[in-house]
Amino acid sequence: MSSWGISSSCFSQETKSPSSPPSVEDSALEPPKKDMNEVEEKSEDIVKFTTERLSIDEASQLVTSPRCGAISLFVGTTRNNFEGKKVTSLEYEAYIPMAETEVRRICRDIRQKWPVRHVAVFHRLGSVPVSEASVVIAVSSAHRAASLEALSYAINTLKARVPIWKKEMYEESSSSWKRNKECFWATNE
Repeated sequence: MSSWGISSSCFSQETKSPSSPPSVEDSALEPPKKDMNEVEEKSEDIVKFTTERLSIDEASQLVTSPRCGAISLFVGTTRNNFEGKKVTSLEYEAYIPMAETEVRRICRDIRQKWPVRHVAVFHRLGSVPVSEASVVIAVSSAHRAASLEALSYAINTLKARVPIWKKEMYEESSSSWKRNKECFWATNE
């Protein structure tokens, strides 16, 4: 052995045929090869509340997985009208600690109901102009049915349980706080 701890036989000029099995010395120097399909990938829940413009591409990329054949996306945008009034923007407020906890609970519920890999939920806060995204949800799974069903559950449950408040800003300088009809605390009038 040399002082480097490597056997001198590793440096021999001996030529081996491609079909020869590697020697102990050869395999000790080479790191084990990993097949990308065999690498264990951890499932992730990505939750983000921000005043910045939401990126559909970012949400999609974060849930992409070589193990998945489906990525389902929901993008909720500000529309320019509501009940005959011209909407100029929406303003969102949230109690962030509770909102994050509720969204993570929704992700946990999804994992108990469907075999999904990754879930990303982005929600914008502050002013959201017409045609811009207020919410982006992305779900990846091996097959489309699971991601589509999980996605539908995610947006419906988010609207019902997560403490996010929305104010519509109208062209005539008025505004109106809106409640989600899905909220469990809403009463039928």
